[in-house]
Order: sequence, then structure tokens, then C-alpha cells
Amino acid sequence: MKTNTNIIARVSCVQKNLFTLLPCDENGNANPDSEIKGKLKGKFYNLGLEPPVVGDYVKVFTNEYGDALIDEVLPRKSVFKRPNRSGHAEAFLKNLLEETIVANFDYVFIVTSLNQDYSENRIARYVSITLNTGAKPVVILSKADLCSDLELKVEITKAVCNKADVFAISSLTGYGIENLKPYLQKDKTIAIVGSSGVGKSTLLNTLNGSDLMKVNHIRDADGKGRHTTTYRELFRLKTGSWIIDTPGLREIGVLDMEEGIDETFSDIVSLFGKCKFSDCTHTQEPGCAVLAAIKNGSLSEERWQTYLQLHTENDWGKKKMKQIAKFIRNYQKNRYIEE
Repeated sequence: MKTNTNIIARVSCVQKNLFTLLPCDENGNANPDSEIKGKLKGKFYNLGLEPPVVGDYVKVFTNEYGDALIDEVLPRKSVFKRPNRSGHAEAFLKNLLEETIVANFDYVFIVTSLNQDYSENRIARYVSITLNTGAKPVVILSKADLCSDLELKVEITKAVCNKADVFAISSLTGYGIENLKPYLQKDKTIAIVGSSGVGKSTLLNTLNGSDLMKVNHIRDADGKGRHTTTYRELFRLKTGSWIIDTPGLREIGVLDMEEGIDETFSDIVSLFGKCKFSDCTHTQEPGCAVLAAIKNGSLSEERWQTYLQLHTENDWGKKKMKQIAKFIRNYQKNRYIEE
């Protein structure tokens, strides 16, 4: 390559301050067989710009005598974020409230195993967050061969997340794997999330037909396992589809996700307009459509409580982030006055 050649590349891996980049052709398709190493230009630090993440498309100045320099992050079509409670240096204050994890994906595979890991609440969290990004959520119930009430678990999950596609699979026996193939389209990108030990790495190896990922065993006592993936990485399957693998996340916060939550629980939201009173609190009022639905069994108490819990977490998170932002503004104002 010529020195200072300006190209478009896709970020496939981030390890501290070093980025692995895949050069793209004129159609924007990344080449998995050609990679270069890159670092951020100084303006990212000087101007407090958000750095690129795995899945991003970036403008790069290549350098045949050293690392390439990332000049700009191109507009993203989807992002997966979480509240950032760790804080940043002052130059990065604009990114304090949220941290981008991965970008530019079409589907999110939400993997949970049918053992002790199974949690309707956690699945609802992931689905809500995914819907808020604009990507399609696909819930994958792994280790179906270990579940004695498989059909019931599938129906419960579909009821909890009626905006997501739901499939039970077993990487060991091959059960249900065929149902995932329609998502493995060439040049489509899939972000895969879930707790450690749920079988994400085994699933990826099964989908690819060969070993891509190291697999760790889980503890029989609690169904949990060590993290196999220690950093986020983008790689391509033999089908031509792209996978973004993420470290195992046992919990993920909900922040500014009203639309995603309400879309996940659209059946509950539709009841609000049927209540007798427009300011109904859905606790004790006569003519409350929500209480009536719970009483007649068309809405489960568990689903209603999950909806309330997610909104409570969302409201709490937004309140705390506003408090932090106010503190920072006051700190900067006071320091300016002192100077």
C-alpha cells in the first residue's frame, strides 16, 4: 500500500488502543483475509470524540511504515449501548452517560440456556434494548437436549417477547439449528449476546461447521461458566455473514429505553387506552383494563411485574445520569469561576 492512502475499513477487533481493521471494497464490503492495524488520530483525544467500536466503518490513512491512523467514524445504522458508570477523563465528558459496545448489526442473537440461566426478565431486557436499536431480536434457547419442558419454555418466551423470533436449539444434537440459517445471509451482521456458559461459542462453531471459538465447560452446581470471549470481535462465517461476539454479560442496564420496553410489551401498552380513567394507575381503580386482564388470565402477573420493573430501572437510571450530568456542569462552572 502507498503511504497515506485514504481508505474505508471496518473495525474487527479492539484491544486497548490498538484496532484491527478490515479494508473495504468500493461496495463497502470488508475483506476478512486482509487486515491492518490502526490507532486513533490525536483529534479523538483532543476533541473528546467517541472512539470506534467493533463493527464500525472508519476512514483510515494507511502507512506502509507503521500503524494506520483512524481519521473518522462513519455514521452508524445501529448501536448497542449500556450505561457507563466508570467515568472518563474530562475530554470524554460527552460520552459519560452511555458507552457504545458494538455497531452496525442487522440481527441480535440473544442466547440463553435452558438450565439455571433461564430468566424471562433478562430476555425481556435484551429484547427491549435490541428493539430500541432498530435491529431484529432473535431469542435462542440453547441446550434444548437438557430441558424436560421444552415446548412450555418456548411458549412462555414467545409470550414474554412477542416482537422477537424465538427458537430452541441444541448444538449437541443439531436440533433447531436449521431455523437459524435464514439469518445467516451474506454480508449481514449478527451481534450475539448472553451470559457466560450459555453456549454462544459452541453455537458459533456449529453454525460455521468448524471450530472458531474456544469452549469452556460450565459448573453443574449453578449452570454458570467462565467467560470464553474476553474482548469483542468481528469475524465472518463460511456463509458470508458476519458475527460480532461479545464477552458474557450476566446483567445489562436499561437506560432511555421507553420505546423498546413498550414495543416488547405492546400487549400491555394497548390495555392502557381501555381503562375507564385516563389517569389510571393500574393499582386499584374500577374499570382498569390491566387489572381486569390479570384477573381473567389474559395477562400474567409475572409479565406485568416485569414490565413495571424494567420501567422502574429505566427511570432510576435516567435520574442518576441527570444527577451526574448536573454535578459535572456545576464542577466545570465553579472551576471556571475560580480560574
